[in-house]
Amino acid sequence: MILGKPLNEDMNLRPIKYQWAYDLYNQAVANTWFPHEIALGEDLEDWKKMTEDERHAVSFLMSFFNPSELIVNRTLALGVYPYIKAPETHLYLAKQMWEEANHCLAFEYVLETFPVDRKTIFQQHLNTPSIKAKEDFITKYLTRMTENNLDITTANGKRDFVRNLIAYNIVMEGIWFYSGFMVALSFRQRRQLRNFGSMIDWVLRDESLHLKFGINLILTILEENPDIVTQEFNEEIQKIIIDGVNLENAYNKDMFPRGILGLNADYVNQYVQYIADRRLEELGFEPHFKVTNPAKWMAAATDALELVNFFETQNTSYEVDGRSQKDVNKDK
Repeated sequence: MILGKPLNEDMNLRPIKYQWAYDLYNQAVANTWFPHEIALGEDLEDWKKMTEDERHAVSFLMSFFNPSELIVNRTLALGVYPYIKAPETHLYLAKQMWEEANHCLAFEYVLETFPVDRKTIFQQHLNTPSIKAKEDFITKYLTRMTENNLDITTANGKRDFVRNLIAYNIVMEGIWFYSGFMVALSFRQRRQLRNFGSMIDWVLRDESLHLKFGINLILTILEENPDIVTQEFNEEIQKIIIDGVNLENAYNKDMFPRGILGLNADYVNQYVQYIADRRLEELGFEPHFKVTNPAKWMAAATDALELVNFFETQNTSYEVDGRSQKDVNKDK
């Protein structure tokens, strides 16, 4: 069983039981990158030419992304890692936590480079209701995982664990983050902030693995614990995802109060609904919103750099050094 408090007998990596977790760890190591490798200063000329609404969209996006990486890190450390037994999952989670910290520093680098009001951006997630509502949503599920009376061996405790996974991995990383990636990359589509777009490519590269790990973890837990799978719980999982979409819709309206050329809240929210349906399908549910993808260019933009949008392509060419997994295995 993958779920449970780790014991001394769980401290040997071999034999590996969950090969998918170990493979994802090796992929994550191959993906390692550092923010200052990207010359963001070259985007300053674009920033000078952008409209106030365009600058507001980028600043508003940073006001959510900057603290959200540490929120995910806290969730992993306190609400996921302590409740999983398999050493190979611990390896991956350790690398993911490093990546979340690296993303936080990447967004700090953006805020240090672009001439923005950093103090306002740092406080915006506390003062803007649509951002605060998103953070409160995630914190609600994490808080349950840190309560002293939580018993992960019970059906209710296991359901709480899955609820937390759905909230942070499916909703936050799999929907909210992808919505933000689309907004950020849309500027590059219009030949603006191309180096910032390259940074988002690298973040997206990591998050695709985070999402794949999380979904594999959810499906493994449900398979190993069929007693927690009920119609009522299935409906609750779907509701968590739909509630997350509604929170993102309100957030995007604040990001685009007037809209900018080729991009407005309605466009982004349709993409959010489309992505939410893909996540529902990956979990075995029927799509809820049944909308078309308004940003088909997103798949093409990521494919061009051999990145992975896990739900829209089966491309698995993650390695930074271009080596195949077979080559990596030969070195072991």
